[in-house]
Amino acid sequence: MSIIEEAVRKNAERKNAERTNRHAAPADPTRGQARLRRVPAAPVDTSHAERFQPIALDKAAMHDSLVLPQLQDAGALRAYKILRTRVLRRLEANQWHSFAVTGVTVGEGKTLTAINLAIALAQDPSTWVALIDLDLQRPRIAEYLGMRNAHGEKGLGDYLQGNASFENVVYAPDIERLLVIPNFTPIVNSSEMLASQRMLEMMQALDAEQPRRILIFDMPPVLAADDVLAFAPQIDGLLLVVAEGTTERDSLRRAKEVLSEMNLLGVVLNRSAEHNDKAYYHYGQQQ
Repeated sequence: MSIIEEAVRKNAERKNAERTNRHAAPADPTRGQARLRRVPAAPVDTSHAERFQPIALDKAAMHDSLVLPQLQDAGALRAYKILRTRVLRRLEANQWHSFAVTGVTVGEGKTLTAINLAIALAQDPSTWVALIDLDLQRPRIAEYLGMRNAHGEKGLGDYLQGNASFENVVYAPDIERLLVIPNFTPIVNSSEMLASQRMLEMMQALDAEQPRRILIFDMPPVLAADDVLAFAPQIDGLLLVVAEGTTERDSLRRAKEVLSEMNLLGVVLNRSAEHNDKAYYHYGQQQ
């Protein structure tokens, strides 16, 4: 049995156990209440955010990596705004506030999509965002944003291994309403770390932030590791990135089977030759 098949089996067993517990447990009076809270029009006290590490992002690195707001392509800018609006609507409709961005296989652009979507969301004056690098074996967010650990900065790997506090690894860049948790140290036993007590504590800390933030997790491709399945119980949904000319149909079909029991926020199509904006984002699973 492959690692993916084993993870699917464990995920199905967990789902069945949850259904049994729901039927046996008394009704939760908070069930069904909105989990995603948009920031009210009144001023919000954000003085608590000063405890996080301030950092100026490298604009040259962002320009080279095609990262907002250094991205100059008008069509791409429009596409990210469309994606932002549709993601916000989907989150609000389902009362979700956290999701992972993943791909089918490597090279489909899921990390750049996660970064630019996070920045585009933060550009909305009513939306607060935290971007977390959970591609633990192949972290790239720090590289794309030009966040160097030349002075011994701490990252997610340091936190998970017990060598840094939550406040040590959360950075407040010079983009309003955005927090970033990078990872500078690749971790081999990534799926075990994602299911650890330290990861649970970080999720609790992020969830307690006020105003409440949309949590975006950049994660490895679903066919490359079992990380997405291991972390699935911690998040509300999943945004799948595929690339025209890169993602094979058979691979997409296998990914659909792996993700069958997860909440799919939507599918982003990268590198499409189609210039119609409607082709950029698709709701639901692909056939």
